[in-house]
Amino acid sequence: MFDAAPQRETLLEVNNIEVIYNHVILVLKGVSLSVPKGGITALLGGNGAGKTTTLKAISNLLHSERGEVTKGSISYRGERVQDMDPASLVKKGVIQVMEGRHCFEHLTIEENLLTGAYTRSDGNAAIRQDLEMVYNYFPRLKERRKSQAGYTSGGEQQMCAMGRALMSRPETILLDEPSMGLAPQLVEQIFEIVKAVNEGEGVTFLLAEQNTNVALRYAHYGYILESGRVVMDGPADALRENPDVKEFYLGMSDQGRKSFRDVRSYRRRKRWLA
Repeated sequence: MFDAAPQRETLLEVNNIEVIYNHVILVLKGVSLSVPKGGITALLGGNGAGKTTTLKAISNLLHSERGEVTKGSISYRGERVQDMDPASLVKKGVIQVMEGRHCFEHLTIEENLLTGAYTRSDGNAAIRQDLEMVYNYFPRLKERRKSQAGYTSGGEQQMCAMGRALMSRPETILLDEPSMGLAPQLVEQIFEIVKAVNEGEGVTFLLAEQNTNVALRYAHYGYILESGRVVMDGPADALRENPDVKEFYLGMSDQGRKSFRDVRSYRRRKRWLA
């Protein structure tokens, strides 16, 4: 199991940030997290908890939505990056795979993948070698490489978006809701590929995910957000066994699996930050 000990190099550090939209709507309230090199870190929580906003704050995509980081700091390899433009952050090796996949629908799968190498300057041979690497991780993409992305399935588009990110040769991938809209067997397949890329290529992942059950089986460390705050964090195996996490997010209690209605009611009663 992954060891999140202090001696492991920290790539990304988010320190007590607040995010406001439209100058009035406070979305993140003092969020702090660390992402160690070579690990899979999960950002967990329900819809509206602030997961996507956290990723967009890191990748500097908030301004397009009238959002801004008003307090705190974000650093990558010890360098403050929150004032950089997104392209500069990509050149530093940080790339985000957006929620909803966002493939170029009119391009083929292979053309989509090659757009990921747009910022590279190491020549066509290296790019073609990495294209084959992507096809090794995503054999389904090789089968569909000449198909227009808009005519492929949701799972294939998710694979395409992840493969396109890999083509930029990233050090860190911010992966937003990879399971959204996918059948359970495809969710497992996507997370198996995340694990394989993490282990085989040494890519660091920070992934935002509502599916707590599957995320905690593949992540090494997790942070749980509610209403824009980190309410709990710890090694993934410890979070899986935590009674509150079981009750809130896995639908389990000491009496066995609870109904969704019971869990929802319990969530209303529970006060994480009391």
